[in-house]
Amino acid sequence: MCQCNCNGPKSDLSQLTDVLKEYGGVSSNLITILQKAQIIYGYLPKDVMYHIAQNVGVTPAEVMGVATFYSQFRLAPIGKYLIMSCQGTACHVNGSERIAAAISEYLGIANGETTEDGLFTLKNVACLGCCSLSPVMMINDETYGSLTPEKAISIFKELQKGENAE
Repeated sequence: MCQCNCNGPKSDLSQLTDVLKEYGGVSSNLITILQKAQIIYGYLPKDVMYHIAQNVGVTPAEVMGVATFYSQFRLAPIGKYLIMSCQGTACHVNGSERIAAAISEYLGIANGETTEDGLFTLKNVACLGCCSLSPVMMINDETYGSLTPEKAISIFKELQKGENAE
């Protein structure tokens, strides 16, 4: 039973049953449980984190501390397309700030936000490890390099055109 006083829709906690059977009751498994929960739900809903805390034997604050410390965890749903805009040194030197500004302006969102239609989420990241392609961004599992603001916008226009065709 969730005691988190969560607002909004409740998550189907039964989806976590197998994960908690395998890893529950051991606090050293918390990161693994959170990773698997995020795969199930796409992010970490508040009621899910409370449920995990209850089943692992830690406080909800400890679960939230882990979830907010590691950048791999998301506390809100993301869009269909997760844009990771590299802001590492090589990308920065080659104009990544202009790319990020163009993306924000075109999509009407800031870092960490999702477009109203739920298609795009923008996340500025420290490094994608593709320095030879700088400036670079990833959209889901696809890498786009040697970007200019115009090239970045054309990529989004193509994705939007594909969405409208569906």
